[in-house]
Amino acid sequence: MKKILLFGIIALSLNSCKFIEKGISFVIQNESKFTLEKVRFSTSENLAVMKFDKIEPKESVSDFLTMKENKSDGTYLLEFTRNGKKETKSYGYYTNGGALDARVKFEIKNDTIITESSGFRY
Repeated sequence: MKKILLFGIIALSLNSCKFIEKGISFVIQNESKFTLEKVRFSTSENLAVMKFDKIEPKESVSDFLTMKENKSDGTYLLEFTRNGKKETKSYGYYTNGGALDARVKFEIKNDTIITESSGFRY
């Protein structure tokens, strides 16, 4: 019984430390009536960046922002151009180069951006 317990503790330790890739899953959902162009989701250190040419109305994109190069604390930045105007939304927090949340969702409306996070990485 002690061997099984010890094996379980070792397996959980390895799983939580080594095999989880540093980063955050994200969804950007365009619920506005305008096409979003030059969409960019990044960290404030500017070491992790995902780019999309455009997101049409009623469409969404999702991916994983890898943060293996990030080393310090910062926030996430969502930037895009809508109807000729550049918009920027700062969101959340990461520490020591690692995400605190497992996933973030941006729902872009005509006049606001709604953010929602879920899960914990730490």
